[in-house]
Amino acid sequence: MSFQPVSRWLRLCGFGVGHLLLGAGCAWIPPGGERAQYLEPPSMEHTLSHAAHHEPESPIAQWPDERWWQKFGSPELDRLMDIALADNPGLKVASARLREAHALVRVEGARLLPFLKADAELTAERISEHGVFAALNPEVGGINIALGLVNPLSFRWELDFWGKNRAMMESALGRAMARDAERAEVRLLLTSAIARSYFRGVSLRQQLEVVDAMVDLRRNLLKLAKIRFRLGLDDATSIMRATAELEAVNKREAGTREQLDFQKYLLVRLSGHGPDWGDDLFADTALIPRRIPLPAELPIGLLAHRPDLAAAKYRAAAAAKLIKVAKTRFLPTIDLTGFVGFRALTLASGYGSLPDLLFSSGSSLAYGGGPALRLPWFEGGRLRGELQAHQAEYDAAVELYNDTLLEAMREVADSLSVWHETRAMLEAHRRLLTSVSDDWRLIQVRFRSGLDDRREVLKQRYAVLEQEFALKALEADQLVAMVNLIEALGGGVPVSESASVNKLKPKSYESPTR
Repeated sequence: MSFQPVSRWLRLCGFGVGHLLLGAGCAWIPPGGERAQYLEPPSMEHTLSHAAHHEPESPIAQWPDERWWQKFGSPELDRLMDIALADNPGLKVASARLREAHALVRVEGARLLPFLKADAELTAERISEHGVFAALNPEVGGINIALGLVNPLSFRWELDFWGKNRAMMESALGRAMARDAERAEVRLLLTSAIARSYFRGVSLRQQLEVVDAMVDLRRNLLKLAKIRFRLGLDDATSIMRATAELEAVNKREAGTREQLDFQKYLLVRLSGHGPDWGDDLFADTALIPRRIPLPAELPIGLLAHRPDLAAAKYRAAAAAKLIKVAKTRFLPTIDLTGFVGFRALTLASGYGSLPDLLFSSGSSLAYGGGPALRLPWFEGGRLRGELQAHQAEYDAAVELYNDTLLEAMREVADSLSVWHETRAMLEAHRRLLTSVSDDWRLIQVRFRSGLDDRREVLKQRYAVLEQEFALKALEADQLVAMVNLIEALGGGVPVSESASVNKLKPKSYESPTR
């Protein structure tokens, strides 16, 4: 009987089973269902145009650059920012996480390249009397042998037919870009907090000078009350009233000083130093930060530069790549392997001759190579679970982006509203201060004419100081409102006037091909 038909039949069966397994390995990817969709940015044209029409000052042609705080023209603030950006621990942590993410990109990118290595092995073994070798050659059964191998060059390369490794690298790159955006977010939050605290501190330092003048004025009023009491012109009630008013302004001075110390220690903490470091803060009250106007236009495309929005976008893009990776795990994996080295086998008693045998190229040289195919035929539901987990992760990332977008637009609208309110309040208060100052000058004229006594002059002067005290707080409120608007718009990143809503929307999710 000839074995040729049998061997042919076996080859045909093997070929058919191989195709069946390959087809089965490619057909078990479950349907993904509906994925989350990116939200279209709602319209803000009315809000943004309202901001442009209510800016009384000459608007700047372009939004401030990355170092937006320099537009306020405060050397002390610039110095604080430089120190904080160099020494703040939170920013250093974000930088370390960014370096870690970039290192992981290199790790994932290495999967696309062939792996070369060298290995060596020495094994002592007793051949079983009933094993395969003994069945082929009964004389070697029960013999102790030594096996040595040296591979100076060993090669392995996974052929990335389905784009799995490239998708893993792109996902790692997306996470690295998200880390970069998160570092920018930490930087923006840090610089915004420093600017707000600094403006509050400058205002409190100026208010403290006003309060000192108010204390001196109340002391003078108390002296006048005591003089009039001794002269019999007033009773003791006027002294008691003047004393109470002096203690009230002393209390205000203590509260103002306490708030100033709080802002000072907050700035010291944000700068990454100890409490004794900021003793010279706010020493020169002449360095008053100037206000900056709004840009000529506020396109909604400015929101595309918000670090938190960019981070959410990159997280969603990275999650989409992981869906593709999970789908490629259902498909066959093909590797190319190869080696070049030496093999030697000798009796255990002949260890000394093993090196000679091992490096005898004529008899021990070995080499080989070829493809390897692996099919994920049955994984107990692990692959489906991984795919569903990554799909859910992508949906969550997209919805987080949508929520971040809505929150960003709300913050811009709120910041613009507060900006207008503080501007209107500041202008109204300046008119009030002008009116009160005119009354004080009129009373001075009446005092010099003998129509009023000195108490009326001091009381009206106190009213002027009260309004100056409130004015300093309103000026700080408007500067802080400007900082909040800059923060809501993502910092001072320049954007052309042609910025459109479409720039906010990342690329839509594309399901990887099977």
